[in-house]
Amino acid sequence: MGRNIKRNANNLCIAIFLFCLSIRFVEYFLMETDKTAVGENVFHKAVGIIVLAAMLKSLHLTWSGIGFQRNGFASGILKGLLLGSVCFAISYGLELAILALQGNPAHFEIYISSFSFSGSQVKHTDFLFFALCIGFNIINVWMEEGVFRGLFLKIFSETKPFMQANVIAAFLFGIWHIVMPIRSYRNDEISFAAMVLMGVGYMILSGMMGIKWGLLYRMTGNIWAGLGDHLFNNTIATNMLHIISPNGADELQIVRIMVAQLLSFAFVLTIYDCKNRKANR
Repeated sequence: MGRNIKRNANNLCIAIFLFCLSIRFVEYFLMETDKTAVGENVFHKAVGIIVLAAMLKSLHLTWSGIGFQRNGFASGILKGLLLGSVCFAISYGLELAILALQGNPAHFEIYISSFSFSGSQVKHTDFLFFALCIGFNIINVWMEEGVFRGLFLKIFSETKPFMQANVIAAFLFGIWHIVMPIRSYRNDEISFAAMVLMGVGYMILSGMMGIKWGLLYRMTGNIWAGLGDHLFNNTIATNMLHIISPNGADELQIVRIMVAQLLSFAFVLTIYDCKNRKANR
């Protein structure tokens, strides 16, 4: 990168972030694609990928230069999926145990849920909906990992130490997720206080996940392990594998996600710290 790009790294990343965030707000509040037959807010993610490709070209960077190398693809994805599956297996077990102790025996169900105009949640079990869920979430994680871990880490690291660059990128990733509680408040689904609480919670949880995926990128040299873990979180744990109790579906989903992410964050941070200590001996 040239001197001008290095000097204006912060402004460049913030400009890209604000543009993508504005498109995200437009889709969530005006287009509401997730309330249509599409079932997902995927438009702004597709725009984000286009923006990412354009920025790579203008900065004379390549996809492999921001972590999308061909080498290590399969092993990286498998490692990420394994990390997600082990940590979520523990958190699913904890969720079932909590419900049982409350006198609410629960069981698993596999389906894709989506919004209906009657206000109810429709359970889809056709192969098409599973394929669409996976496809849309691949677009989702490709955009988010490419922008926040790939491009932002690349640019910020030109002028900052890695950990500082990683924390800044993760902070932006946290802000990226406040759109959901804001929309819930706009739709009178939650109170203002709940919106603030959920917004702060989303920022902390998403930021922690962002730091973890950045550490995986640093340790493996590519984006695939973080992308695989991200994909497991968004597809299996959030959209496909549900826990049903007498009180309804996924009443403790946030607990499930928090436990799994805390476990995986602690594991990745421990491995990263051990590798650093060995390297500094």
